[in-house]
Order: sequence, then C-alpha cells, then structure tokens
Amino acid sequence: MTSRKLRQTELQFDYFSENYRQFEEDFYQYSAMSLPLTFISDDLLLSMAGSQSNFFVLNKHNSIDQTDHYFIFKVKMASEAKMVRIYEYVGHQKSLDY
Repeated sequence: MTSRKLRQTELQFDYFSENYRQFEEDFYQYSAMSLPLTFISDDLLLSMAGSQSNFFVLNKHNSIDQTDHYFIFKVKMASEAKMVRIYEYVGHQKSLDY
C-alpha cells in the first residue's frame, strides 16, 4: 500500500459471484448485529486494506454464539483496472490456524 489514501472505488467485493452470496449467508448466520451487511461493507474493505490483511473478524460481542468468527478472502487485482483490488470470499473459520 502506498502513502496515498485509498479510495473506496479501488476496493471491491466480488459482488456478483456465488462466493459473495455465500459470504452474505455465512455473515448473517453468525452476526447478531442489527446493521445490514450493505451498510458496513465499505468499512470492512477499508479495514482489511488498511491493515493489509485478507480477513476480518466478527468479534464475539457481535456474534450470535459469542465466538470470534474470521471471514477470509483472496485479494486479486482487477484485470481491466490495475488499481482495483477485488476481495473474493474464500470461507469462514472460528479460529485462524495459519
């Protein structure tokens, strides 16, 4: 990541894929938050990009089962726009083992 501030248009989920549909299902299965995923997706992307990580944590205080949940993504560069990072959902874990 360079020193310039990331623009939200440079970070995207792969919204129109089966992977994203699965991410939505997994998120809502474990989330106890009243906010819809749509309202926090930009914040999730900025957080992952800012920390240069490929996952975010739904902490135990915001989960239905009071357990931390990790949502893991593969980060790809868009072929048609080299400055755009696309976060493709890989899966969910209750703990990180890597």
